[in-house]
Amino acid sequence: MSMDTFRYARPAGPSVQSVRSAQGGTGLSPALSGQGPLTSTVPKELVHRAAVAEVLLTGWERRAEARFAVTAQWPRGHSFFTPVGGTHYDPLMVAETIRQVGSLLAHAEFDVPVGHQFLMHDLEIAVQPGQLVVEAVPASLDIEVTYPQVKQRRLQHAGARYEAVVRREGRVVARGSASYTCVSSQVYQRVRAGRLSLGRPAIRLTAPLSPQSVGRMSPTDVVLSPLGEADGWQLRVDTRHPILFDHPVDHIPGMMLLEAARQAATAVLNRSSLTRSSFLPTSLVSRFRRYAELDSPCTVQAHRLPADPGEHRVLVSGHQDGEPLFDVTVSACDLRG
Repeated sequence: MSMDTFRYARPAGPSVQSVRSAQGGTGLSPALSGQGPLTSTVPKELVHRAAVAEVLLTGWERRAEARFAVTAQWPRGHSFFTPVGGTHYDPLMVAETIRQVGSLLAHAEFDVPVGHQFLMHDLEIAVQPGQLVVEAVPASLDIEVTYPQVKQRRLQHAGARYEAVVRREGRVVARGSASYTCVSSQVYQRVRAGRLSLGRPAIRLTAPLSPQSVGRMSPTDVVLSPLGEADGWQLRVDTRHPILFDHPVDHIPGMMLLEAARQAATAVLNRSSLTRSSFLPTSLVSRFRRYAELDSPCTVQAHRLPADPGEHRVLVSGHQDGEPLFDVTVSACDLRG
């Protein structure tokens, strides 16, 4: 059920309101004041990232009661979200962008206190492959965000469903949606009693599949281990991974589960493909049913679904301790190599 929870103390320094004000003003020397708006990322704490380099969002503005404009930038290269086939932005970067949007606006516009925990229940994306081509400069994005559902509890923001349209130079790159609830740290501690100790032993790090079989170049980025089954694997949990585990957490992050789904789908498609291709995910429809624990093995299974000509569909599911954990339907197209 959880896609991401991030625990940190309220940092010293400017509040969200003062940060927003600083973004609206210039505060620049005369030599720079004529250069127009200068771009910077939003505070990393507002998108639940420890590394500034992993912040994709650059600004936001309220347009109506439940409608916002968010800006973002994707780098031409990334250590983990590597271009698919060397030519197209990784669609999982779309998923991470939409995840960050929810965190940012919850804190900045719905007054969720820093320190509250976010529980993501589902996340969906659909991309336009032709708009994901990596060009000579980083992709600057405009994201239109609407909230068809906002929940309150005791006059405080308790969760929401939001939808996003991502545009690049006016053209739609992707659409997505997500829903979450958020709780105070006190409630979270009660819900996660017995699981909060970061000193709990994680399961042994298992051997990775061949990187090429799951669309990766480095074994470090492989999140599946063989189980001796054609379409079944064990989730490979490396808590030292600097992107998937950007900060210490008490459970397996949801972005890792999405990556596991992508890799499982790629493994299935690679086995049945007669030509050498890179598989570009065109949509992900994910549901998170409960927390993925660090100290218990998680199995991942995948099987192909009927699809239209020129498209592939794979259903990927995860189980832990005999209980359903997540499921992701991955649709993909071929990028010929």
